[in-house]
Amino acid sequence: MIDNSIFENKLAVYHTLGCKLNFAETSAIGKQLSAVGIRKARKGEIAHICVINTCSVTELADKKCRQAVRKIIKENPGSFVIVTGCYAQLKPDDIARIEGVDLVLGAEQKLDVLSYLDELKKKDVGAIFTTKTKSIKTFVPSCSQDDRTRFFLKVQDGCDYFCTYCTIPVARGRSRNGTIESLVKQAEEVAASGGKEIVLTGVNIGDFGRTTGETFFDLIKALDEVDGIERFRISSIEPNLLTDEIIDFVSTSKRFAPHFHIPLQSGSDAVLELMKRKYDTALFRNKINKIKAVIPDAFIGVDVIVGTRGETDEYFEEAKQFIESLDISQLHVFTYSERSGTQALKIDHVVDPKVKHQRCKALLDISDAKTEAFYHSQLGTERKVLFEHTRHGDCMHGFTENYVKVEIPYDTTKINEISIVTLDRFNDSHTAVVATK
Repeated sequence: MIDNSIFENKLAVYHTLGCKLNFAETSAIGKQLSAVGIRKARKGEIAHICVINTCSVTELADKKCRQAVRKIIKENPGSFVIVTGCYAQLKPDDIARIEGVDLVLGAEQKLDVLSYLDELKKKDVGAIFTTKTKSIKTFVPSCSQDDRTRFFLKVQDGCDYFCTYCTIPVARGRSRNGTIESLVKQAEEVAASGGKEIVLTGVNIGDFGRTTGETFFDLIKALDEVDGIERFRISSIEPNLLTDEIIDFVSTSKRFAPHFHIPLQSGSDAVLELMKRKYDTALFRNKINKIKAVIPDAFIGVDVIVGTRGETDEYFEEAKQFIESLDISQLHVFTYSERSGTQALKIDHVVDPKVKHQRCKALLDISDAKTEAFYHSQLGTERKVLFEHTRHGDCMHGFTENYVKVEIPYDTTKINEISIVTLDRFNDSHTAVVATK
């Protein structure tokens, strides 16, 4: 057992790359270290311990992780450096060889960091502690607050889908989750701390219940009864797992926002088949139509990947036309990046990088037009807005329940408060809607 006295008056710095799930997990690590007396370093202070939580969704993400590790080591000379996250799970040897890294923790180990600190003794080569993906079974709860007003509650981890382009099942293991009882308790703790909005996050949250015999529908019904939380948002949920009963429930719920984020990935059935996705464009269109039928003002964000292997000019044009035809509010466009060990590498037809860029630009233009059209449809309506503390010149921002970004003159009394406003007009940059009381 490690003597906790070695941690007294020690300072730590935390750096997170990638998804909101990573941020929630970094927050959980921070709470563990704080409990034994380790304080978060303030600006200008050199930390004794550095924790970097990495991402590996693309080759660029890997590069950013390596750069971040080296930068933090340089800024905190002599510190004990811990690297964890998806990149650490997938390529631990690459991380361990970086000069200054002391500890590499895989997906199973990262939320038990105290067990591996070994009295903070610097290493010549980073010590590696990882578990084979098939053996990753632990679900450790975590919840974080971003720099605005919302909290991110991890409800699920891992994935049993093996899409041909994706490394996440290898990086995070099989699907697993917390119990509804434990997650409701965490939500109640957020409410007690003054939090008003919680985003449910995970790798494949619609698959909730694999390890507890419960369902995602059961979870959202239970969370809807948590007093003190004004809003819950459902983060990315697979279209084949977004059931009609979930959509109908959101349409009448007390606390779940009319806001959906649904991965499409491609609007071409041929490409979806190459990706080994579990739906086709007909199912996806039906989900969008169902949402709009029962919640006409719902904001719908959609993930799309461009330039995957096998995406010919014909398939991309087909996908583009399908996407244009959907009544959605925004696209999150990702450029395909080849990942070692994925089945996608066996697919013929590699898309030229310049063509990938052109396709990305075309879809981003569609996204801008759809977002502006959705915002325009909301002008003149009265909405509830949760305002954030960050100052933007003389203004502050917040979001409506259906995710319209709203701008008003800065007012400290509005921070983390729900205000009822009328959406009046676009601001000068057309990035937000100016509201009046």
